[in-house]
Amino acid sequence: MKINTKFCTCCFVLFFLFFSQAGVVVAKKEKTIDRKRNQLIGYILSRQLPPLHFSDKVFDDTLARAVFHLYIKQLDYQKRFLLQGDVDQLRAFAPYLDDNIKSGRLSLPDTGYDILSEKINRVQKMVEGMLANDRVQCAATGKGECAEGSPLEVVGNFHIMRRESYETDSEKITFAKTFQELSDRWRKIIKGQVISQYLDLEEDQKNIVTRIADNKAEKLTKKEKTLAEKSRVELWQAALAKVRKRNKSFFLRMHQETLQDHYDRYFNCVTRAFGPHTNYIPPANKEQFDINMRGSLEGIGALLRENDGFIKVVRIIPGSASARQGRLKAEDVILQVAQEGEEPVDITDMRLRDAVRLIRGPKGEAVTLTVRKADGTKEHIRIVRDVVQIEETFVKHTVIKSTDGRRTGYIFIPSFYRDFEGTRNGAHGRNSTDDTRKAILDLTAKKVDGIVLDLRDDGGGALVDAVDITGLFIKSGPVVQVKNSFGDRRVLEDRDEKIFYDGPLVVMVNKFSASASEIVAAALQDYRRAVIVGGKHTHGKGTVQTIIDLNENIPLLHLHHYEDLGALKVMIQKFYRVTGSSTQYKGVEPDIVLPSLFEHIKSEERYLDYSLPWDAIDGVPFTPWSDKPFNLEKLRKRSLERVAENEGLRIIKEEALKAKKRADDTVLSVFFDDMRLKRKESMSMREKVGAHYRKYRKERNKIFDGDDVKDPDEDPELTWLKDVNEDPFIEEAANIVADIIHDKEP
Repeated sequence: MKINTKFCTCCFVLFFLFFSQAGVVVAKKEKTIDRKRNQLIGYILSRQLPPLHFSDKVFDDTLARAVFHLYIKQLDYQKRFLLQGDVDQLRAFAPYLDDNIKSGRLSLPDTGYDILSEKINRVQKMVEGMLANDRVQCAATGKGECAEGSPLEVVGNFHIMRRESYETDSEKITFAKTFQELSDRWRKIIKGQVISQYLDLEEDQKNIVTRIADNKAEKLTKKEKTLAEKSRVELWQAALAKVRKRNKSFFLRMHQETLQDHYDRYFNCVTRAFGPHTNYIPPANKEQFDINMRGSLEGIGALLRENDGFIKVVRIIPGSASARQGRLKAEDVILQVAQEGEEPVDITDMRLRDAVRLIRGPKGEAVTLTVRKADGTKEHIRIVRDVVQIEETFVKHTVIKSTDGRRTGYIFIPSFYRDFEGTRNGAHGRNSTDDTRKAILDLTAKKVDGIVLDLRDDGGGALVDAVDITGLFIKSGPVVQVKNSFGDRRVLEDRDEKIFYDGPLVVMVNKFSASASEIVAAALQDYRRAVIVGGKHTHGKGTVQTIIDLNENIPLLHLHHYEDLGALKVMIQKFYRVTGSSTQYKGVEPDIVLPSLFEHIKSEERYLDYSLPWDAIDGVPFTPWSDKPFNLEKLRKRSLERVAENEGLRIIKEEALKAKKRADDTVLSVFFDDMRLKRKESMSMREKVGAHYRKYRKERNKIFDGDDVKDPDEDPELTWLKDVNEDPFIEEAANIVADIIHDKEP
């Protein structure tokens, strides 16, 4: 969808007259910026955003405060460079930002850039001094060598056995008031990096020694053999060297930031003040945006976003290398990237485009990601890059046969895909509606007792498919209401009275189910057509965005030629259920709530800065599926009893509580023994959950599909069936289908 917004010509005449006096070109770090171009971008944003954005926000003092808040967050989110005095100096700009953007006086990015650059230089010298020597001192003797098992006291300039800690949640700390306070903060951070790096090397060394003991020494690389022979002191010195190198690269990258980069991020703060899904897309990022939309690129298969100085995983692409590997998850924060056989590169505070270049690569080559999980634990994940397996991105289905003879149909919809290009060219492009219809027909031909529709981790897609897929399960009627920024409302309906499946239906969702998947779940819940099962609520993204090319809407172009201005992604519409309630912010609340390892993760819409609130409009007339609603209380009670007895779900519930406790404890101890113990606890948790699934697979090592027994280990194309077979949530969903059937029996 394209929007061609017309501007008042006289406004632009005055605008260009102003710029003809104010425009200059300056050089910063050998990078020129065109001030008139940046002033033009700011002016366009000030003119386009208020009338187009759904929120009805205007450029006023309230918006200016929001812009400044976001600007400071992106400038130094972790509070590792700026002092409180610097922030106070920049805050003087805040009350005037709205007027300055409209008039073309964009001075905040320049001042912020200068202050941050000066602080980066100062902090870099400080950190280099902290990592300046390799001494390793024994606690007992005060010398470098001591008896095996005796504690070490000093490594470099760090007392590793001194009990101290620091707060890792930047929202809970303030900017340092003095440089000495900032220096102490950095000392603890670097100390933690050194200890963590040593523990990594120690773990690698133990694994190598194990391989040697198993007579696999011939497969070791020269680098691995060298690591196996290192003493404890040499391991510490190697850890210091790695941290030193990592920080050198980190500061080098910080120095490569240009003034134009700062302007681009400032413009993004302006757009995000309207809402979290409204963004300025600079020219350098447009190519990456187009690649994400096409989805056809060799790599690991994960959608990433830059979030307050960190690179965060938004979604794992079905059929990708990451999906098949299985350990990288949405909301993981990627801290380091290592090419095969090379040292890891710290990507904290790295721009998204640069991080993507490191992570992306040719098919067949491996990359190792160091990620921080939502509970604060760290994990090294090795992924062999590959192209997305197209078939894996499409709807899949199977029949699960229970021990009591029940046959439950299972349909997985990874996204609401539609080949619009194929349709435009005269062919009938492949789409999720047709594939879901085929799955239903195949399952009904196999005489299933009920169907489980899995929308977990489904981030949405084509709105038309959300409506049409809902229509496969109801006779006809409204599915969703859409309201635009001008207040116009339209109702999207299923007009086909044919029902493709009228039996018991359970829909699975989680907090990563968003947009189109929330529309389907909400409609089937409102029609009382299905029982919704999942976490406490879905993601809560009830909005529609469109892309506007800023280059296409400039009048009087002949007066001046500007380089690419970039694009604007703006939120223009909002979804509402047939009852009138919005899916925005609140999401969909399932009828039956199951435990989740990810319940503690604050990733939903409600936790995003300046997300649009929940609201409601008038509902529309619709006919529920049945006058007799589900006996939800009875269904919940039976499910709760099974969950308490199911070993897998019980383990998940227990570990979810522990994960929440770890996530809430944001104070990191940088005492060596504490860091080693915390690492062992996180490894024990992963092993506990993994051991259960291995046991579960052994007990249910065959998957039933129709009348054929298939072993997924013997057929790579059926790997996903193994995941279905091991998933206790799918098993419980199938049990709820059985409960629905029993309730309807006379």
